[in-house]
Parts: sequence; structure tokens; C-alpha cells
Amino acid sequence: MEIKNYLDEQRQLVEAAFERFIPMAEGDFNNHLEAMRYSLLAGGKRVRPILCLAAARSVGGRNVQDDNILPVACALECIHTYSLVHDDLPAMDNDDLRRGKATNHILYGEAGAILAGDGLLTWAFDLLSNPEYGNLDAEKKLLIIHCIARAAGSFGMVGGQVLDIASENTSFPFERLQTIHRSKTGALITASIMAGAIAAGADQKQLTALENYGMQIGLAFQIVDDLLNATATTEQLGKAAGSDAEHGKATYPAYFGIEETQKRAKQAVAEAKNCLVDFDDKARPLRLLADYIYTRSH
Repeated sequence: MEIKNYLDEQRQLVEAAFERFIPMAEGDFNNHLEAMRYSLLAGGKRVRPILCLAAARSVGGRNVQDDNILPVACALECIHTYSLVHDDLPAMDNDDLRRGKATNHILYGEAGAILAGDGLLTWAFDLLSNPEYGNLDAEKKLLIIHCIARAAGSFGMVGGQVLDIASENTSFPFERLQTIHRSKTGALITASIMAGAIAAGADQKQLTALENYGMQIGLAFQIVDDLLNATATTEQLGKAAGSDAEHGKATYPAYFGIEETQKRAKQAVAEAKNCLVDFDDKARPLRLLADYIYTRSH
């Protein structure tokens, strides 16, 4: 299995599902829905939905029905995209480029972008709770909704964003940096894996191992993001390079320098893969995804 082919196949599966689940831009809410679809369908790695699908298959194998997992996977990408739309706003990171395209507020205005993000966030929970999608039982749906809501909220992604902004241009202890990275990025990545595993009927031992795997690759993902922001070009990233240093962000390169940061990213990936030692070949995509997160160039 080549990771590039695997990612391409899974990305196509997820993006075909978007066309099934995301409202078309028409009617009275045309402009609002267009703004939502603009950012959601603007491309991207689709790491979170792909991790959700891979985790489900790692415990459920051929018994996993994509129609049960895809609404969950798409909901996770809606939440991730909403966070990017809001991150790019002038009051936050004030970026005008995302995935090589104009950010949402550049095209739709600040109010339009805020509401597009709000729409994506709430649509995610429509997808997660809608009885017309899949046939997961109510108990699994409730566990998945709780897992994702906690990861996306004040004790997860939102809380991490709050600390990220509060730490700009300040001296920060390493513990604060860890909390920012595990919350801002790691929490939703871990929830993506846990949601897929719950949907596929993972037992407690599997859930514990996958949660630990998710925490490590979530940390690795944000560390690599920090590295790329410091070392890649705007053309490579599809967004402004060097913006972390410009804004005085709390990052691993700012704290440790480039070489030590690379070592810590590699270590997190190794620890993630070690969490899968009791899994069979069905977890191979998760192992390959861990390596991809370390070696990616954007």
C-alpha cells in the first residue's frame, strides 16, 4: 500500500460524501451556503476524516460499513474547516490566504465568514445526529457526539486557540506549549480516531490504545505544522509562511530550535506507532498515516 494512493482514494471517498451531505447553495440562504461550501470544498488533506475511517477499519475490518462512518468523517471535517475560517479572521490570525486561495472573509466579509464557520460547526452536529444517515445505534451516536463536542470545545480546540492567542509575544513555560498543541490540534485529531473506533465497535483495550495513538500523532501533526511554518515557502504551504514568528506564537521551533523540534516530532510518531503493537495488518493505514504526518511537506 502506497500512502499517496491510499490518501487519494480516501480523499475522493470523503469528497464524494460531501456532495451527498452538504446543502447546495440555493434558495434564500444561497450566499451563506456558498460561503460554507467555498471553504469546505477548497481542498485540503482531509486528515481527520481519513483517520476516522482508518480507525474504524483497524478494529472492524471488512464489517465496517462506510455509510455508517462517512457522516461522522464529514462532520469532523466541517468542524476543522470552521476552525480554519475563524482562525483566519482579522481578530485572530488575520490571514488572507488558505489552501492557496483567498480566505473566506476576503470574499464574503467578516460577518459572512463568522456565520459560515458557525454554519459548518452546527451542520456537523446535524450530520452526527441525523437518523437518516447510517444505522448506528443511539448509544454509539451519543458517545461519538460527546467525544467530538468535548474535543472541539473549551477543553479542547477552542480552549487551545484561547491559550494560543493569549501566549503571543510572551514568555511561556513548556507545559503551556504542550497544552496548546494537545488542545488546539491534538484533541480533534484524537476524537477523529476515537469516533471511528466507537462507530466500529472497538473494545476498551482498543479504545485506550487508539486514544494514546491519537494523542501522539496529534502532537506530531502540530509540531510539524510549526516546522513547516518556519521552513517552507508560502507556495508550498498554500498560506503565509513565517506567520508564527511574525505573530510571536508559542511554537516548538521558538522554544527548542529546528533540529530539536524535528527530533521531538519523530519521537511522537514512533510512540504513536508503538501504541498499535497489538493491532494486526488492518491498522497498517494508521501506521502509514503516522509516517505521513511526519514527512508531509504542507
